[in-house]
Amino acid sequence: MIRFDKAMITALLAAGTAQGALAQTQPDDLAKAFGARETVIDGSLSADGQKIALIAAGPGRTTRAYVLDAKEGAEPVVIANTDGKPNYLSRCDWVGTDRLACQIYGEQRYNDDVYGASNMFAVDASGGNAKLLSQRRGANALNVDFRGGTIVDLLPAEDGQILMTRSYVPEAKIGSLVEKKLDGLGVDRIDTRSGSSKRIEQPQTLAVAYISDGHGAIRVMGIQENKGSGYAKGTYKFLYRPIGRSGWSDLSVYDTRDRSGFYPLAVDADKNIAYGFERTNGRNAVVTMALDGSLEKTVLFSHPRVDVDGLVRVGRDRRVVGVSYSDEYNETVYFDDKIKSLVASLGKALGGKTAHISDMSKDGNRVLLWAGSDVDPGQYYLFDRAARKLSPVMPDRPELAGRTLAVMKTISYKAGDGTMIPAYLTLPPGKESAKGLHAIVMPHGGPESRDEWGFDWMVQYFAARGFAVIQPQFRGSYGFGESWILSNGFKSWRTAIGDVVDSGRWLVAQGIADPAKLTIFGWSYGGYAALQAQAIDPALFKAVVAVAPVTDLGDMSRRRRFWGDFFLQQDYLGSGKLAEQASPANHAAEFRAPVLMFHGTDDGNVDISQAKIMQGKLEGAGKRSQLVIYDGLTHSLNDSDARADMLQQSADFLLAAGK
Repeated sequence: MIRFDKAMITALLAAGTAQGALAQTQPDDLAKAFGARETVIDGSLSADGQKIALIAAGPGRTTRAYVLDAKEGAEPVVIANTDGKPNYLSRCDWVGTDRLACQIYGEQRYNDDVYGASNMFAVDASGGNAKLLSQRRGANALNVDFRGGTIVDLLPAEDGQILMTRSYVPEAKIGSLVEKKLDGLGVDRIDTRSGSSKRIEQPQTLAVAYISDGHGAIRVMGIQENKGSGYAKGTYKFLYRPIGRSGWSDLSVYDTRDRSGFYPLAVDADKNIAYGFERTNGRNAVVTMALDGSLEKTVLFSHPRVDVDGLVRVGRDRRVVGVSYSDEYNETVYFDDKIKSLVASLGKALGGKTAHISDMSKDGNRVLLWAGSDVDPGQYYLFDRAARKLSPVMPDRPELAGRTLAVMKTISYKAGDGTMIPAYLTLPPGKESAKGLHAIVMPHGGPESRDEWGFDWMVQYFAARGFAVIQPQFRGSYGFGESWILSNGFKSWRTAIGDVVDSGRWLVAQGIADPAKLTIFGWSYGGYAALQAQAIDPALFKAVVAVAPVTDLGDMSRRRRFWGDFFLQQDYLGSGKLAEQASPANHAAEFRAPVLMFHGTDDGNVDISQAKIMQGKLEGAGKRSQLVIYDGLTHSLNDSDARADMLQQSADFLLAAGK
């Protein structure tokens, strides 16, 4: 067994911090069961189909990489682990019959900012011969780049070899003639066993992505476009390499501000096309673009109501076989009839659960898949096509085994302006209808995100505590077309938060919620929405819980002033009176409901200063508020103990407000 510690990140991220003290009232067994991080985070199958690699959560913040033989009853063996202070394992890919390439990442505060870093390493299936794959940083580096790189091509025909991106930083030393001028992101071919490398694509200063054809040829490069001042424009220019040529040709420009243009995601070598997203009739569609010089576009799939949100890819060459989207439920459209038939038969064999192919052996005879539902946290399975045998591998959440979970229903309600808003409603387990319950409105994060049908650990916990939970897909949410996003959930906050508030009013009007027991809970933008709802109807919700909330848009913009996306962030959040009115901290005097907030000190997404500002404003206005701080934790509070603590405190707080 090997252990990777903080030394493998960077010197800047080397110093760890201890987790802060949790509540005096320790979480009970229910909170611990639902707060436990999912056991299996990621899974992959070796090319010969003989071994499985799993990334799994251990106690507290720890993460482990396991390898086991691909047969029923095999015993998993730990080959690597991380402590979560600050680094976590995120995935491992088979790069040879007995060799894995794994990624670690971490975030940590350094002075007034939080920095994220990643690294790639390779290790044998037995746990030996560890090699760092990311580019090493020298002591004379002139700047910093924390990108550890990603695998671009698994090179199916070359055992142990990969193509991966690597970031380079110029180096120089006063009094020395030795200097290194390479700067930016490039692509190297790496022998994962020896660690030797060969440069395939010269580093480009503003390069952000490379796409291969799955057979060793880099066909697309993405470059961030900057203003003369060095600040980002908000556009990406994509170039492609025609077959038989070494130079690059223009492919497309994608504008992040209005989401216009073609954004490439994959290349099909046989068809000589690029797959990507492009807005069609106001919604994200999957489009192909010819790489033969004609740049001919073809709409491969679009949906009349919702955005397409992903490509489905299988095999060592990551072949595109379908697309995914979420309407009321998660749906997949397969272009490959054999894959379509396989997934359908596996889903049927598993009692109608939603099945997804995670990985497949090179010959296609063995398939690693995941299946789950709203009342099933999920499970990895191995399917042997020759033997027609389906075997369980490891459950996602064994702590919940045998526990009855709550059904998630799709509903819609009418907003104040008459617009019908889709939502999910979850009642306590066993209840088909309910009257006068404790209830929670739970807006999602983002805001340009959305909830999806399926198991949700927070929703299920609150349902188990007796709450009805509604998850509104308010305007400002992603996935329902461009018109639904509006200007975004901050600039169009009155509409977005109005929809959130109206979901609570609907619960009361339907008799589901006792008006004296209606509360609101949110994380990230959801926390923002939970707080900002007090600016619209301070009497409606009897208690507010906000996890890692945005609270002061002006301060959030100011914190980005030395970053390349400062002007983009400022434009996105708004400024002046608009930003002031959109900030919950500026409405503290209007609050009637008590507030409970949670935040990690090393949150690189929403800095903890946001929660501290809100707490200060509420205290100054004489309001009831408490802020719970978790030392060393990031935006996701990726620690089972902290999550259990957060759940216990939140439910107790919300139930007390309704008494």
